[in-house]
Amino acid sequence: MLEKPVLPDERIIACLRADYGLSVVGLDFLPLGADANTAVYRAVTEDGTPYFVKLRSGAFDASSVAVPKYLSDRGIRPIIAPQATRAGRLWAELDPYRVILYPFVESRDAYEVKLSAQHWREFGAALRRIHDGELPSIVASDIRREGFSPRWRERLREIVRLAETGPYDDPSAAELAAYLNLKRREILDLIDQAEAHAATLQARPRPFVLCHSDLHAGNVVVANDDMLYIVDWDQPVFAPKERDLMYPGGAQGFIGRTAQEEERLFYEGYGPAEVDVAAVAYYRFERIVEDLTLYGEGLLLSDAGGADRAQALRYVKSNFEAGGTIEAAYRADTG
Repeated sequence: MLEKPVLPDERIIACLRADYGLSVVGLDFLPLGADANTAVYRAVTEDGTPYFVKLRSGAFDASSVAVPKYLSDRGIRPIIAPQATRAGRLWAELDPYRVILYPFVESRDAYEVKLSAQHWREFGAALRRIHDGELPSIVASDIRREGFSPRWRERLREIVRLAETGPYDDPSAAELAAYLNLKRREILDLIDQAEAHAATLQARPRPFVLCHSDLHAGNVVVANDDMLYIVDWDQPVFAPKERDLMYPGGAQGFIGRTAQEEERLFYEGYGPAEVDVAAVAYYRFERIVEDLTLYGEGLLLSDAGGADRAQALRYVKSNFEAGGTIEAAYRADTG
C-alpha cells in the first residue's frame, strides 16, 4: 500500500503498548507493496529498538503468522518470525485491522538489489527444506489446499466484459479499460491456457507440499549484513511444489540475471528435483490471471487507492512487455 491508511498513529501506538508492552516514541508509515489490504510501519521504542508493524485488513488467514513462526522455530534461518503479544497470540486486534509485529530488518528487496549466486543458492536450499518438511496438525489444519479453482478465470472474463462498457471518468480506470480492450484476445487466451492446464493437473494429481505461493522479487530481501530473507507469508498453501518453483526464471522482478541463470543457481541450492513443466506453466498463467483480475477490480470497480492506482496500472502493463510474465508462461509451456 502506497497511501497511508486513515488511521491515527496514536491508535497504533496505543495498540502496541497494550498488546505488546512497547513504549513507542516514533512511528513512520512505509509506502511499500502492491496489496491494498496491507499497510506497514516502522516503530521505534524508547530504548531505540526498531520494529516492523504490519496492518492487515479484510480476510485474515491465521496460518500466515503460524507458518513462519513454526518454520523459524525449526531453524529455517531465512524466515523472520512474528512476535507474540503479551497474551501469547501472534497478532493483535485493531479494528478493522490485525496488527502483526516483527523485528525490523534493514534490507532491500530483490527488485532493487541483484541477488548474488550464493543468495540464489540459499533461496533454493531454504525452499527445499520448506517443501520437504512436515507440519504439526495444529499448524497444518488451518492451511488452505490447492483446488485449481476457476474463480479467477471467471472473474477475469467479467473484467474483460466490464472494460468494454465504459466510458470511465477516472483517468486510471479509463486507461486500463482501453488497454484491456486492446489486449482482449491475448487475455482470453491466457484464461484458456490456465483452464486447460488446470484440467490436466486435476486429471493427474501430484503430491502437495507446503508452499509460500508468492515468491516474487518483493518478497525476497537482502539485509544490510548480506543475509537473505523470505518474507510476507500471507498466502501459504498446500500445493504441488511447482506453485513455488514457477518463480525462478519466471520474470518475477529479480534483476541482473537471465531466466536461465536464475533457474540454474536456484536449483544448485534446491537440489535434484523432478519438475512438472505443465504445472509450472499453469501456475504462471494462473498468477497472471489473478493479478489482472485484482488490479482490474481495483481500478474499474472503485475510485479508491490514490497513488496505488497508477502503480496498479503499471503492473498490469508490465505483464505484456517483452521478457515479461506472459512470455515466461508460454516459454514454460514449451518445456
